[in-house]
Amino acid sequence: MQARFVFAVTQAGAERPLKNEIAREHPALRFAFSRPGFVTFRLPDVAAAGEALALRSVFARTWGYSLGKVRGTEDRELARDAGRLVAGALPDAAFRHVHVWPRERPLPGDEGFDGTAEELARSIGTLLVDRLPQAAAAQPAVNVETAAGDTVLDCVLVERGEWWLGWHRATSPETRWPGGVPPLALPERLISRAYLKIVEALKWSELPVAPGDRCVEIGSAPGGASLALLERGLYVTGIDPAEMAPAVLAHPSFVHVRARAKDVRRSVFRDCRWLVMDANVAPNYTLDTLKGVLTHGGARPEGLVLTLKLTDPALAEELPAIADRIRRYGYRRVRIRQLAFNRQEVCAVASDRT
Repeated sequence: MQARFVFAVTQAGAERPLKNEIAREHPALRFAFSRPGFVTFRLPDVAAAGEALALRSVFARTWGYSLGKVRGTEDRELARDAGRLVAGALPDAAFRHVHVWPRERPLPGDEGFDGTAEELARSIGTLLVDRLPQAAAAQPAVNVETAAGDTVLDCVLVERGEWWLGWHRATSPETRWPGGVPPLALPERLISRAYLKIVEALKWSELPVAPGDRCVEIGSAPGGASLALLERGLYVTGIDPAEMAPAVLAHPSFVHVRARAKDVRRSVFRDCRWLVMDANVAPNYTLDTLKGVLTHGGARPEGLVLTLKLTDPALAEELPAIADRIRRYGYRRVRIRQLAFNRQEVCAVASDRT
């Protein structure tokens, strides 16, 4: 398998911070093409056959090697041309999976989400599978989560009649999900988008969260993240001066401390294994609160899950310094990612406590 370009998909509007961090972390890659939510970069050399690609990136939702694009007006013709493109570039490929997704689409929890984009992507994936020069006996699965190490054919619907083809090897949780969006089972009633954010954060980070663990959540109202944690069998203390949803308040494993974090007795934090924060304030305020809890309150949580609001676009350039600050609080490993269910914000996960 050979390629001269790399593609990355991102949240629409995050193209500039993506390009900036690729220039910083991967200076050999040269920007080539961009549309909202989709960016390509030129490799300095042809990629070796089967070589895995790992981008050090906060804003890349997923990524892979680009094979080029096909254009047309009919899906069957596009699938035929895509099959020919793949056959010419990768004649001996044996894909385990095909991932197809639109460049821009509403996600669960978004206004206007109705599943139409997902159904279209699956139907195009089925057409593609029938046109692939598949060396393996089994047909590739379409738009399901892969296993680690699987080789995936990617098809990004940059426009309705413009498909970009590529491939990647699934080496991390986000690269195992179609388009970098985790398949989530929604509750009957979604209290808030925080439910989706914490579920994705736990799937991506692979923190060893277990039933019976104690978690403190700062900024818990109205209770979306708390509900997701309770569903996983955790004991949750929610700290927020605002009201919580009745379904969360009624849960026997939930305690609401109706106050601001700085006014709470420090003993509330001491026995928690996990600390979650999602407050609608600038990152420095979040980190100041965190510092107070960790340095003055005696808390020693094993891991942190923090939502950092990008209240100013320039804050994207400060994320490496923010990660360093979190490490100084006693965590060897700090990862930051703009989750699929984030908006103008990113998720920071700290683990491996010193």
